[in-house]
Amino acid sequence: MLTAPLAAAPASGLLYLHGFNSGYGSPKAVLMRAACAELALPCETPQLPHRPAAALEMAAALLVSLGPRPLLVGSSMGGFLVTCLAERHGLPAVLINPAVRPARLVAEWIGEAFVNEHSGERFVVEPAHREELAALAPRRVTPERYLLLLGTADETLDPADAFALYRGARTVLHPGGDHVFGMLEHYLPAVLAHGGYRLAPGRVTAVASR
Repeated sequence: MLTAPLAAAPASGLLYLHGFNSGYGSPKAVLMRAACAELALPCETPQLPHRPAAALEMAAALLVSLGPRPLLVGSSMGGFLVTCLAERHGLPAVLINPAVRPARLVAEWIGEAFVNEHSGERFVVEPAHREELAALAPRRVTPERYLLLLGTADETLDPADAFALYRGARTVLHPGGDHVFGMLEHYLPAVLAHGGYRLAPGRVTAVASR
């Protein structure tokens, strides 16, 4: 079990950003809130808009409420948005199967209709989604900011792409782990340690399996 070294100054809060068409009620968001409650750590796990620019704007606004140096955590598309924030604000971040080329990914979905089970929102992926993602992409990443959690059997994204982009970052490769990364509860101590906190293994368990 990898445990990242404790940060010199503990994070002042935690911001978790969910993936594409996910939400506040997702199992990972629930786990993050539970872990933060265990540590009395301020936490935000917002229901993000489906448009990337609006989602990033909402997330950036929430940083103000989390103190001077929050820990950022993001899954899939949320991992991309977290990378944007981490590079802009110089913050530590944990990425769970992050989207590395999101503009290329959503290009395959243009014209497709979606329903968000968490918010009830209905939307169609438009060319604007791809254009916004391309415009938001950081020109470079700083590997030492990041802890990567990658499933080797991710059926949506190639973990090799993330490994290459964030080369030099602390990385966990979970053998057989899929895109959902349903074993996240076992890595919560490493996630929180990346923000300077000690969470005892097994203190927080999955309260939902969907």
